[in-house]
Amino acid sequence: MVTLSANLLYIAFFLYLIAVPLFGGAIRQKKNLKNNDKPNRAANIAIVVSILGFISQLGYFITRWIVAGHAPVSNLFEFTAFFGMCLVGAFIVIYFIYRTPALGLFTMPIALLIIAYASMFPRDISPLIPALQSDWLHIHVTTVALGQAILAVSFGAALIYLVKVVDQTKTTKSSTWLEVVMFGLIATLGFILVTSTFSVQGYQADFNWIDKNGNESKMEYRIPALIGPNDGALLTEGKFEPLVEVPAFVNAKKLNTVVWSLAVGLILYGLFRLILRKRIGAALKPLTKNINLDLIDEISYRSVLIGFPVFTLGGLIFAMIWAQIAWTRFWGWDPKEVWALITFLFYAAFLHLRLSKGWHGEKSAWLAVIGFIIIMFNLVAVNLVIAGLHSYAGS
Repeated sequence: MVTLSANLLYIAFFLYLIAVPLFGGAIRQKKNLKNNDKPNRAANIAIVVSILGFISQLGYFITRWIVAGHAPVSNLFEFTAFFGMCLVGAFIVIYFIYRTPALGLFTMPIALLIIAYASMFPRDISPLIPALQSDWLHIHVTTVALGQAILAVSFGAALIYLVKVVDQTKTTKSSTWLEVVMFGLIATLGFILVTSTFSVQGYQADFNWIDKNGNESKMEYRIPALIGPNDGALLTEGKFEPLVEVPAFVNAKKLNTVVWSLAVGLILYGLFRLILRKRIGAALKPLTKNINLDLIDEISYRSVLIGFPVFTLGGLIFAMIWAQIAWTRFWGWDPKEVWALITFLFYAAFLHLRLSKGWHGEKSAWLAVIGFIIIMFNLVAVNLVIAGLHSYAGS
């Protein structure tokens, strides 16, 4: 059953991968697809392949649930994979409402990156720790993932809008920041390549080091240590010696991973620029030629309108109920709780500015991009780097 579950996830990933170029072929038509237009053959095939992928991933989720005996959202691999599945599911629903293949071309790669990112974490099925042994695990975590996934669709639509409207022929604040967003996506790909490459090689280097309390501890690296731990001593012969050491209060292993990801991301970005001879945004611009900007703006806005209350329900209300049950307090300023509040306040401000100040179009698109960055910071940095009551999520 475990093997079946893993194979279903692999099948889903490859089906999503196949769907991306199919959506690309679907938008090469001259006539713009609107709500009442009949999608072309490539679009129909692409959405069928996406649905088959979603069904396969749903099969992974159900079979893993049966094996584990609980909802498979208890660690970072399971939660992130479920987040990717919800993103695809949200996209499929929105596609049948608006019939916009370009949304698939920009949204499906984001889902692929999220699922690939999930695969970099341990996939073992472990018994739930006491803090997670509650029905609220199913309710709170799945609702949060669904809300964030719907909000991520808003990011995909906003990216389409910005690629089309931002002038790529000259260097401006908008063109520069759009390219920074593109680099962020490529750096995520860099993280996946780095961790998967050294994982396949079975790389491991052990260090003795002195923690912030002055105690000697052991740290295991799965990537060559460019950044070493405080007063670190390499125990594994023949492995890479760190270039620099960091103070004890800095998580050296996580910082090392960030440095590797950014470095490989820069190399990949440079190769893309060398091949394309233009900015990434400029290279994508022809794909948005037939896009109806008003329709894309509406998709982005309505995704927030739906995703925001779902996230609020799961990330704040259900979370506080569970916190009261598990820790006898509704709120404790844990890093995860704080960042959930920041996410809530940001999207509340988004809707306020949209409705009362008339922030439509490009301004609204930039807000959707910033919102997704906040979500990803919560998923990556808060889970992995910042210690708190939710640190088990990184296991």
